[in-house]
Amino acid sequence: MTSWLPNLVAATPEEGFDLAIKLARMAVKKTQPEETVREVLRPHYANDAGDLIAASHVVAVHFATIAAANNYWAASDPERQG
Repeated sequence: MTSWLPNLVAATPEEGFDLAIKLARMAVKKTQPEETVREVLRPHYANDAGDLIAASHVVAVHFATIAAANNYWAASDPERQG
């Protein structure tokens, strides 16, 4: 069986951010596996500023974890290397 998340490696911060979004989306999908239920709920949270801020916060937490796992991309950025 192939894992949808084999590791947290991301070559760039942008890849890391995309992975953070995927983690957030997968958490919702695994929490509520019924697609029809998610489709019913989506219009509500898509138009609620508080819900959108909460979703952004979840992505930010995932991104912080991914950035740390990738040593904040220091290896690919000479300016960040000691």
